[in-house]
Formats: sequence, C-alpha cells, structure tokens
Amino acid sequence: MKIEIGDSVILVLHSPREKLLALVQELSPVGIFARGIDLGYFDDWCRSISNNEQYLPMSDYFFPMWRVERMIRDEGTEETPSMANLFEQRTGRSLVEF
Repeated sequence: MKIEIGDSVILVLHSPREKLLALVQELSPVGIFARGIDLGYFDDWCRSISNNEQYLPMSDYFFPMWRVERMIRDEGTEETPSMANLFEQRTGRSLVEF
C-alpha cells in the first residue's frame, strides 16, 4: 500500500536532522505538507494532554523533497503499537483530533 493523504507517518529529515510524527496533508514531487510533532516531544506531549495540562500543538509544515530522507507509514505490529495507537492509549483521544 502506498502512503495516502491522512496517513500517520514518521518523517526523517536531514539538514538539519529531525524526526516527526505527522499526518500527511498533501504529497507532491516538490514536497510534503504535513501536520506533526517532533518525536523527541512525543512522551511529554501525551502526558500533558492526558493530565489536561498546557501543551504545544501539532504544527503545519512544508518540507521540500530534498530534505526528506525517509517517510515511513506509522504501522504497528501485534507486539508493538503504532505511534498513533500509543497516543490513543495514553490520552484516550485520536491523533486526528490534534
């Protein structure tokens, strides 16, 4: 299956190096429009949301294709849930809501 609009993905970028959990908004040969959050903030973000504390919202991004090193569909296995599933388990809410 190919990655579609609305899919949850892990983006790995270079120059500078970044990793994001994102929802794909648009894909083109020029780049990717996505709504996401830095993976380094993921645990704190989930904790803040579940505790009804203030948190940084997901941001809208455009990344030109020359920055994209990898884009991986956020899929889980029986042993390991996807990041979107982890978010739902920890917060009781859907990633799409954010």
